Amino acid sequence: MPLDIFVVLLYVAAMLALGWYGMRRAKTREDYLVAGRNLGPGFYLGTMAATVLGGASTIGTVRLGYVHGLSGFWLCAALGLGIIGISLFLAKPLLKLKIYTVTQVLERRYNPTARHASAAIMLVYALMIGATSTIAIGSVMQVLFGIPFWVSILVGGGIVVAYSTIGGMWSLTLTDIVQFLIMTIGLVFILLPLSIGDAGGWDALVAKLPASYFSLSAIGWDTILTYFLIYFFGIFIGQDIWQRVFTARSAKVAKLAGSAAGLYCVLYGLAAALIGMAAKVLLPELDNVNNAFASIVQASLPDGIRGLVIAAALAALMSTASAGLLAASTTAAQDLWPLFNGRQGEDGSAHENRVFTLLLGLAVLAIALLVSDVISALTLAYNLLVGGMLVPLLGAIYWKRASTLAAIASMLLGSLTAALFMYRDGLDANTPIYYSLAVSALSFALLNLLSRRPAALASPA
Repeated sequence: MPLDIFVVLLYVAAMLALGWYGMRRAKTREDYLVAGRNLGPGFYLGTMAATVLGGASTIGTVRLGYVHGLSGFWLCAALGLGIIGISLFLAKPLLKLKIYTVTQVLERRYNPTARHASAAIMLVYALMIGATSTIAIGSVMQVLFGIPFWVSILVGGGIVVAYSTIGGMWSLTLTDIVQFLIMTIGLVFILLPLSIGDAGGWDALVAKLPASYFSLSAIGWDTILTYFLIYFFGIFIGQDIWQRVFTARSAKVAKLAGSAAGLYCVLYGLAAALIGMAAKVLLPELDNVNNAFASIVQASLPDGIRGLVIAAALAALMSTASAGLLAASTTAAQDLWPLFNGRQGEDGSAHENRVFTLLLGLAVLAIALLVSDVISALTLAYNLLVGGMLVPLLGAIYWKRASTLAAIASMLLGSLTAALFMYRDGLDANTPIYYSLAVSALSFALLNLLSRRPAALASPA
């Protein structure tokens, strides 16, 4: 264990050093928020994949593999296919806009009120994304190092807040590349083969696990559909993802490197589900299935190597936590703060954005101390985002006569419906996303059809 701690401390020191180096490159607001819009294919692939693969994708997918088998990979598959979709169909037009936030698109199509209303939803989403991975960081450190959960949250999450605050997107990009390499080596090339080997190999998995563990639909088609509604479409409208798209040097980089990152996410999900299946064979009676990942690491790996895999897990978690945090601070500084200071969001400075990152980082730590389940927290974030913003955002792009009133009503009613059904049926239920999308779409369509068309108002007749 001392060797493991040394490896993890070495990793943490490297993250803080890269954060400090990133600060030296983040001279302007554009550098701080979108890395100067200058990332090449290697950096772009690494930072996009690392952003998506966080607490739910790593800890959560191992848990799903432990409970359901191979079909647990669908969570990562939905995220990965979403990355491929946005890379192929939206990256090029998004890069032409030269903007910073999702909500700026709504302002251009509707009016500033629509931007501010959507920014409130996006802020909640981004904070929950940051909190989700911070919770997972705390869970891993608690199990592996035997320290209290709240201490794990404050230490692990505090490191993320520190390097995100000082260097912004440049710090995130540099740390993401290291994190991408470590998580690939640690989880895919070390933990996966060693855990399956300890379980007796593939033949032992087949012999000891139920046949359902090898079915891609065992998790249930309703759950698979829900994952796609929440995560696939959530990727298309998430501030943390759009902000990564804005860092690409060109549309070609975003298209090709982004598609490669999406494919990597799908394969990563398969690897994590297989690790969960090996854990089920080796540790069939876990008291808490949320600890499947940490427990298989303890059971299968020797000192030193265990530390590398712990660092790999922390890498996956920290990258997504930092992405959510920067997305939250960007939304607050660019979209909401101008309501109070009377300036345009585009007039802010890198220093002002650092202040927002620090303050919202403290908020993320507080949320993480109050919430415990990573997948439930992620589901809450995406239910609010997709239920509230998918319909009006698609309307902004594809319905030329969509009205501001319809957009705002759709956002508010969709989000409130999602919150109501999450409260009534629980965070793991499928009903929140189904009903919120239905209410959002119906209200958007009805109000647009009932309102007078702009063209009719402008006509001399």
